[in-house]
Amino acid sequence: MFLILIIVVVFLIFLASVSLKVIRPYEKGLVERLGKFHRQVDSGLNFITPFIERITKVDLREMVIDVPPQEVITRDNVIVTVDAVIYYEVTDAYRVVYNVGDFTSAAVKLAQTNLRNVIGELELDQTLTSRERINTKLREVLDEATDKWGVRITRVEIKKIDPPQDIMDAMSKQMKAERMKRAVILEAEGYKQSQITRAEGDRNAAILKAEGEAEAVKKKADAEKYKLSIEADGEAEAILKVFNSIHKGNPTKDLITLRYFEALKSISDGQSTKIFMPYEISGILSSVAAMADISRNDVPLENNPKNKE
Repeated sequence: MFLILIIVVVFLIFLASVSLKVIRPYEKGLVERLGKFHRQVDSGLNFITPFIERITKVDLREMVIDVPPQEVITRDNVIVTVDAVIYYEVTDAYRVVYNVGDFTSAAVKLAQTNLRNVIGELELDQTLTSRERINTKLREVLDEATDKWGVRITRVEIKKIDPPQDIMDAMSKQMKAERMKRAVILEAEGYKQSQITRAEGDRNAAILKAEGEAEAVKKKADAEKYKLSIEADGEAEAILKVFNSIHKGNPTKDLITLRYFEALKSISDGQSTKIFMPYEISGILSSVAAMADISRNDVPLENNPKNKE
């Protein structure tokens, strides 16, 4: 009796294990009854009929497929090695189970085929610089092809694109030459800019120097003008005082004549070989001759040579 009880308990435990199925929150369950799809169950505890129904769990989380590296020929006949990864998520659990036998293998083959088509339309330089374009185009093609499988391709990423070693060496030399070219251009631009700056500095210095010299000449001319003006004012004041003094002293004609001769003496003291005498000198000379006759007439009779005869 006890043995039968143990067998019954074990059978009930076994029956519960095959009848009660737990579906996780990120899963969907597909229940088949006698080999035919019966229903779809959500997350939680679900009961199936033992030995008659079978449940298949489908993971709905985003998954990744690593596409093995493959050699692809570009438009300009260069062989490159391309490595990519595919990210996808299941949108219809029924179709991903019943419409495709092995989705992972099918997605890899589909990605490899379309990689050849996409990269075959591009030249090597475009292939190396257009990864985002390749990713977008490949994702669109794969997403359209896998739509009937109940799968959505979220993104495709190109991990690396490796050209042949000789191409890489040539590209390295080209890049080095471009960098040297840019360095030479930058050095020339710097030298040109320095020369322009130096020329502008020399020009500004020359302008400032010329302006300073002009200002100095102007100041010197103003000083000389002021000096001559002061001297002229002084001479004019002196002449005016002399003139006033002479008129106050009421000079005689003879005194004026003698002063005139003193002025002529000063004129004749120069180094010039020609002296221009004023027109009034004839009148002065006649006055001098008259004075000389008066002097001879005033000589005493005993000193007169005519009386001695």
